[in-house]
Amino acid sequence: MEVDYKIVSMRNIMIVTGASSGMGSCFAKFLCEEYMADKKNKSDSNSCEMWIFARRNDRLLELKNEIESKTRPSIYGIPCPVIRIFCQDLSGTSGAMSVKSILEEENSRDGICISVLVNNAGFGTYGEFASTDTLREMQMIDLNCTSLTGITGYSLPYMKKGSRIINVASLAAYAPLGNFAVYAASKSYVLSFTVALASELKGRGIKVTALCPGSVSTEFANVASKGARKEVLHGKSCEKTVRDALAKSRRGKMISMWALKWKMNSVLCGIFPKTFIAWATYRFGKRPSN
Repeated sequence: MEVDYKIVSMRNIMIVTGASSGMGSCFAKFLCEEYMADKKNKSDSNSCEMWIFARRNDRLLELKNEIESKTRPSIYGIPCPVIRIFCQDLSGTSGAMSVKSILEEENSRDGICISVLVNNAGFGTYGEFASTDTLREMQMIDLNCTSLTGITGYSLPYMKKGSRIINVASLAAYAPLGNFAVYAASKSYVLSFTVALASELKGRGIKVTALCPGSVSTEFANVASKGARKEVLHGKSCEKTVRDALAKSRRGKMISMWALKWKMNSVLCGIFPKTFIAWATYRFGKRPSN
């Protein structure tokens, strides 16, 4: 698909999926701040929009109101990007196709250019594979892998030199994990896909980054355990994790992993046999689940 980038009224678009909580909401807030800081000394007349995607409309409305209340009037004298809410399930092929339809419709109006795409939507499940809900595991693959791949592919025609993609992977991507088998495998796919894509798009000037955090203070554990564990154990700062990812993305780094503990664990995953890591995490890494 060819996209005409010569349209004068082209809108600059930033997209964040899974924006209703956790890292997704942080990405939306910090990207708006980043845009206004960059805009301060530029004469670019193109407008900017922040598109936030998630299933929970009430959370998206809260996020929109929070961003607008804190950034208007901006300390930079720059208006906040127009924030648009898209309340929908992005899972699987149908979810990616819905984004494709939105992009085509919006571009047909007055042209769009995606400056930042953050693929943050995803979830995990705790427990031994044989005892977890198989349908739930397949739905996880649909969102963590299929949707991310499709949204990325359908967004690329609207990107140009300087555009950025951030795919949220995980420290779990570095090894097979017992009691976390499908989630780790899905994030391994995200990491591998992201690193390969970064190499392919380097010549076009599009920067691609994989965010590979360990435990972060979000709602992840509550969802993964179906309420058995309300908070992530020893979770690190969500804000610091996201700010590091944005900084690494701007510099064109392929991997974002700021905590020393996470970096050490990723190195150890390359030293110990994968069979040992899978056994050890299954034997000693039990997680509660309802």
